[in-house]
Amino acid sequence: MEETLKPDAVESDTDSDVAEVTQPTKLIRIASMTRAMLDEARQAPLDEGGRKRMAEVHSRSVQELRDVLSPDLQEEFGEIMIPLNSEDASEAELRVAQAQLIGWLEGLFHGIQASLWSQQMSAQTQLAEMQKRALGAPRSSDTEDSSGLYL
Repeated sequence: MEETLKPDAVESDTDSDVAEVTQPTKLIRIASMTRAMLDEARQAPLDEGGRKRMAEVHSRSVQELRDVLSPDLQEEFGEIMIPLNSEDASEAELRVAQAQLIGWLEGLFHGIQASLWSQQMSAQTQLAEMQKRALGAPRSSDTEDSSGLYL
């Protein structure tokens, strides 16, 4: 069972406002594939078949990403990602679309990392507070519990 990651938890304290990633491993695989495609596209010019294939894979990647994102992240993703016309996309358009997708995914990953860091810091703070309460306030020598005997 995969854990749900909440990349916007740093910005929000309520679970209802938190954007989620339901399949983080799938998200990472898609991001890795997209990065590799962009690197390949930079290395050599694409012929018509290569451009067509890259556009198809880009479209499929975008659709697969929508399936693993919460409605909030889907909305943001839809607002940012401009649909690519795969039939007549130039090599430059494909590179820009791939770079945009990689940039958005990297931002998402940074959000997840920030959220995890924030949750860890919050847990450490809570633990320190619990430890402080468990130890109690130090007792002063003026209290009535002292017997008055000197050793």
